[in-house]
Amino acid sequence: MNITTPPNVGHIHIKLDDSDAIQLLHPQALLAYQGNPQSREDRLMDFAGMYRKKKLIRSRLQGPAELIVGLPPGCMLDAIDIPEESDLLFDFRHVLFYSDGLTMKSKVQTIKNVWITREWVRMRFTGPGILGLITSGALATLQLHPERPLFVEAGSLVAYPENASIKLSVYGNQLASQNMNVQWEMTGKGPVLMQTGFRDTQLDEQLHKDGIVRRALRELLPFGGVYIR
Repeated sequence: MNITTPPNVGHIHIKLDDSDAIQLLHPQALLAYQGNPQSREDRLMDFAGMYRKKKLIRSRLQGPAELIVGLPPGCMLDAIDIPEESDLLFDFRHVLFYSDGLTMKSKVQTIKNVWITREWVRMRFTGPGILGLITSGALATLQLHPERPLFVEAGSLVAYPENASIKLSVYGNQLASQNMNVQWEMTGKGPVLMQTGFRDTQLDEQLHKDGIVRRALRELLPFGGVYIR
């Protein structure tokens, strides 16, 4: 299987060999398909998939074939290798596709983790195989430490080890703790995957919107639209 993600284009190009097959969880994102028409087989999702994806249908695509799959604006795709003994729990909303070599299993969270994460179920994949993750911004990885806590912004977390210890927390001094989003304090062993799309709305407004004075001068002064940027 060969996967190409052209920079700043908004799609991925997947080439499947004869022995390759993937489960595409968002069939409507499939923009182009080149291969045997009979090598696409649509199936009903299980209940967990319907609930998490808000979709009824997934597509199995068998090689040899080439696919063009569209991505939402500002999103990226990472194809990661899942080993046989992987214990990562994934937010299923980030899964775009997975190879036939993977086994997917729903893992019900403990009551404590449900209260913290507001999620009853996460997905565990065991390999070997390839998992396609769609994220806002690039995918970053940090390793957990048994004693030194890792603080992760709750909305950025994509996957974490099943046996990780999780707490709701803030950190820093009082002013810092009052000016941050909800954080998960995590300890343990293994990788944590997070999306890095930056979502500071105030900074975005400052970068992309005019101030009142600048906008008024541009509209009122002769040639203001030319000289005032």
